[in-house]
Amino acid sequence: MKNLREVSAVIRRRNRRQYTLLVSCIFISVLLITSYVCMMRSPTVLAILPEGGDSRRQVMMIFALAVVGCAVFTTYAASLFLRYKSREAGIFMALGASRKQVRCQLLRELAAASIVSCAAGAVLGAPLAWCIWQLFQLFLVNTKEMSLSFDLKSYLFTAAFALYTILALFLMGARLVRRTNIMDVVNEQRKSEPIHDVKPWCGPLGIVLIFAGGLGGRMIPNLYETLFSAYPPAWLGIFYLPLIIGLYMVLLHTVIRGWRKGRSRYRHIISRGMMKFQGRQTVNSMLVLTVLISGAYFAAFYAPTMYAGSAYSIDQRSVDYAFRYRKDQDMITKDEIEAMAHKNSVTITDWKDAETAVLAHDGNQQITDDSGKYHYEYKKLLGEGNFISESSFNKMLGQNIDIRSGKLAVVLTKEAAEVGEETYAALLLTNMTTGKTLNVSFQEYLHDDMLAFSNFITYYVLDDTDYAAITEGLADSWRETLVFFNVKDVMETYDFAKELYYEIINHSGPECEVSVYHDNVIQTAADEAGVSYGEYWEHDDSRTLPSVSYNSRDSAQFKIQWKYTPQFRVMDRSDLITTYAVFLMLFVFIAVVCFAAVLVISYTRCLTIALNNRQVYDDLRHLGAAPNYLYCAVREQISKVFGMPSLIGTLLICAFYVIILFANDNQITPSEISGMMSCLLAVLGISAGIWAFYRFTLRKVCAMLNIKAFEKRTA
Repeated sequence: MKNLREVSAVIRRRNRRQYTLLVSCIFISVLLITSYVCMMRSPTVLAILPEGGDSRRQVMMIFALAVVGCAVFTTYAASLFLRYKSREAGIFMALGASRKQVRCQLLRELAAASIVSCAAGAVLGAPLAWCIWQLFQLFLVNTKEMSLSFDLKSYLFTAAFALYTILALFLMGARLVRRTNIMDVVNEQRKSEPIHDVKPWCGPLGIVLIFAGGLGGRMIPNLYETLFSAYPPAWLGIFYLPLIIGLYMVLLHTVIRGWRKGRSRYRHIISRGMMKFQGRQTVNSMLVLTVLISGAYFAAFYAPTMYAGSAYSIDQRSVDYAFRYRKDQDMITKDEIEAMAHKNSVTITDWKDAETAVLAHDGNQQITDDSGKYHYEYKKLLGEGNFISESSFNKMLGQNIDIRSGKLAVVLTKEAAEVGEETYAALLLTNMTTGKTLNVSFQEYLHDDMLAFSNFITYYVLDDTDYAAITEGLADSWRETLVFFNVKDVMETYDFAKELYYEIINHSGPECEVSVYHDNVIQTAADEAGVSYGEYWEHDDSRTLPSVSYNSRDSAQFKIQWKYTPQFRVMDRSDLITTYAVFLMLFVFIAVVCFAAVLVISYTRCLTIALNNRQVYDDLRHLGAAPNYLYCAVREQISKVFGMPSLIGTLLICAFYVIILFANDNQITPSEISGMMSCLLAVLGISAGIWAFYRFTLRKVCAMLNIKAFEKRTA
């Protein structure tokens, strides 16, 4: 060995484990981030996630958590590696090597390790995402629109994360060599990061801060909007900070003091003492794990909530088949539908149909400027509403309501909360053909899921006399026909439902090829004013509406967004997973990525604990400690790394999810309860998986420490 480089090569071969740990941690972090961002920015996913919608914001929020978690993870791995390299660097300097030589050699090794691992993670990230997606398609659902494509711009996120990783390694390495005291460098590996004792109130105060941060982060943006008539800026998220601080304090209390009182607090004193000597690293790792577990569950809850809630709503429908169409369309007739049913051996019962009218109503339109502030402007033609006479409503739904003259009733879903009556206190209705108007005021709410099936289509019930007066002279293009019927053995009629669905589309003209967001009143008013739809609606000429095409009639986007999509129980129930496949698979993928990061970080931290405490366990063994005692000490340490983050993260996200559901309309509906029960089953299944991995890690650590694994619970 003639030079420093050859000596370093020999040392590298003898310390392969440390290099492998560093490279593996960086590789896994970049791999997970790349696969996540490739999926998040995929045109396949972006096509189904509405711009500015809750789903897209949720994906970005979880991505931010994953980035923070992986960044902390790589920094932690780098610090461990440099602690092992410190003794080597100190010895080289003590033997006469200059700081420049040591720094160049160290940075050369760090550059090789970081660049190779980052490049490998970036290259394999997209294939990993593609493979997971293919597995989902193979075992869950496979449709044409599930064909996954990637955007090369996604790698900008990967490049930014890789750049952070490389710079962090270089800065940490340079700081290590820059120290003036050689003995400090030599002894860096032996240094522990103990945390001094904390006060008894640390844990309880942390719990208070967790609740305060959760409520503050949730309520203060709403308060800001109420006070300033503006959408809350992103920086208000800082009010969630007490939640993170409280979480850190709870974990700190758990590691340092524990939650036992009296004599029982002295149980596992040895294992707790060992954890205190790596307290800062342990608490930081547990904090990252807790945040990642919360984000993973937040993504995992999306699929069961959507599926269970939608399935419950479909099952609760009072009618098997329902559809509507414009009266100016050459729609398939009742006789043709009955002939189709006969051909498919389907028996139709309880046929009902009724006329409805699309009228304009007035109101205050919210106008938002570029700064996020908004104000309201009165518009006589604010938008369209679907109106039905009281006799037709009673006929279609088997009720016996009485609407007084000059009044109207608003139809809501059976689960909807009755709020905001002031919106309908006084409405001016306009016949879009004759220009005739009618003043009405609010009488009551009615509840029915067959009419209140969309957030963008509202039905109102008028007195028969008022309905006849306001719809006199209304053109057929502003009239619609509503059709309800039942069938025998509805779940055996899928082929009939599919054929009828196609025929309804075939009998619909290009004027009906519009999305559910399209408002004919706004379009007509904009055309008469000579401005665009967006300019009339929000003073924003760039605003455009999603488009739908009859050629994509089998796609999920068409079924979700077409304005006249029928409600067929058998088809909606059977195609539920297919319809929302991209949504479901995206969030399942996110959950898989986050939980994978959790398992890798947990495993790495547990192995680090074993390596750092190997000498302590050897000393305990020489002092006469029984194998069962050593096993219990190891189990106590490993269980804290896995158990506390899992418990706290699960409880936090479950509480947060319940708050979100309740805050929507100040109630928990039966469909939401059904979704919550599905989420509970998901929690149980995932928790079982984490427990199994914990047992695997425990056996691995015991093997590294030459400790026989006992199943006894006492030490």
